[in-house]
Amino acid sequence: MRLALAQIDPTVGAIDENLSLILSHIERAKRSKCDLVVFPELAVCGYSPLDLLWRRGFVDKMQEAQEEIAQASTGIGVIVGGITAQHHHDGGNLSDPSSVSDGAGTDLFNCALFFSDGSLIASIPKLNLPTFDVYSERRYFTPGPGAQVIDFRGKSIGINVCEDLWVDDGPTDAQASLGAEWIINISASPFFVGKGEVRRRLAARRARENGVTLFYVNLVGGQDDVIFDGGSFVTGPNGDLLYQAPPFVEGLFIVDTDRATRILPVKQDAIVAARKAIVLGINDYLRKNGFSRVIIGISGGVDSALVAALAVEALGCDAVRGVFLPSLISSQESLDDAHELAGNLGIDLIDVPISQVVSDSHAALQQGITGLAAENLQARLRGTMLMTLANQQNALILTTGNKSEIAVGYNTLYGDTVGALAPIADLYKTQVWEMAQVMEGLIPQRIIDKPPTAELRVDQKDEDDLPPYSVLDAILKALIEKNASRDDLIARRFPKATVDDVLSRYYRSEYKRRQLPPAIKVSPKAFGSGRRMPITHRYRS
Repeated sequence: MRLALAQIDPTVGAIDENLSLILSHIERAKRSKCDLVVFPELAVCGYSPLDLLWRRGFVDKMQEAQEEIAQASTGIGVIVGGITAQHHHDGGNLSDPSSVSDGAGTDLFNCALFFSDGSLIASIPKLNLPTFDVYSERRYFTPGPGAQVIDFRGKSIGINVCEDLWVDDGPTDAQASLGAEWIINISASPFFVGKGEVRRRLAARRARENGVTLFYVNLVGGQDDVIFDGGSFVTGPNGDLLYQAPPFVEGLFIVDTDRATRILPVKQDAIVAARKAIVLGINDYLRKNGFSRVIIGISGGVDSALVAALAVEALGCDAVRGVFLPSLISSQESLDDAHELAGNLGIDLIDVPISQVVSDSHAALQQGITGLAAENLQARLRGTMLMTLANQQNALILTTGNKSEIAVGYNTLYGDTVGALAPIADLYKTQVWEMAQVMEGLIPQRIIDKPPTAELRVDQKDEDDLPPYSVLDAILKALIEKNASRDDLIARRFPKATVDDVLSRYYRSEYKRRQLPPAIKVSPKAFGSGRRMPITHRYRS
């Protein structure tokens, strides 16, 4: 059989545009003499529509689009992620207006819809609805009733949706026991570094356990802070990889199942993968939100240099503008480095001195502003200037903070945190340096090598205020991504005083993190939609 894996990048809520994208891929699959074309989870509306699902008319429009897909299936099988609805008048809270607004009275099903020759062959609801990390599917969807198998052109096929593949003794095993020779899983599986290898190992195990050929079709593209990396693949009954679509690339990838033979998986370097994810995230965030230009406050430091280089890679140099905002504290070295970086990247860089504005602000306040408040005043005035320029030019600001700073609150709320998107907010400082080193020499080595500083007071260095980043990042990774406790951290031989200082900073900075722009997710646990912490709490262990 000739099968097409449609690894597409839909836009959430753009149902007409997504429909056109789907129909064009169906036509391409037909022209390529494919028997079956498979699209990712919720391809019709994009993943995840969240509370749009409860907007009046949204599901109806989805169903109209799904009817057009059915009509386009003449001569070919089409599997596509969509939604079905079932209305009822019993059960649920129909008295609270908040409940009614949030869909009470209607069950929605996240489905794989199988069309062929103009008809719906089967609607296969997702059985396992995840609620961890960025997922909140139980808020919206109802699990399906059970596994099923479909016969299509001489093959017995089990179709399941994303999380269904990950569950031991779940739908894949049930479908195999019902006689499925093939398992097709349609997914919207978010990226983090190493996720592709995790998926392939899981699929190989499922295929071997059940003696089936497994087809995995994943979404690609950026949605707010979440990146989908594609990487669709086919695994044979013995667990061998038979086909691998490229990651981070949209396309129609065709597999002749009778000719597929074992290939070796290509393991991607972690920093290379994170870089590609961030570039895709920047590009899609602007494109899908109707913007074409960004502004970046360039300080002469490595964080802003890396953000600028990634933005140029994503958007091109003409779409990126740098702004250097020197105060009396700023060094000649920072000025020189900022302009050398701009020259390397081919971007426009303007100088906007803020010394007089700082002085005038001190005079206007008449309060004798000193210390940290005086330092932060500079950062906030820079934020105001950047926002004004962005407003004037219909551009978005890319925020330049990294995960280490954000974790311990080493940033200025309404200052260096202003912006629409935070590209490197899920990279620890040590990862920032690592990625900067592989940017093809675009970032001057002096920027990478010099000690980091916020330059908000004379001779300021980050490590005057913080532990060395090698120590800080190791603590933070255990704390954030492994949920390590204070006792766990001390047992790992981190100094007790350092652990207590980091924990204190980490917990008291939650209110800042709640107000940050979306942070492109490249780790298993990022600050953003996949992390839900109360601002007000007193837990400190």
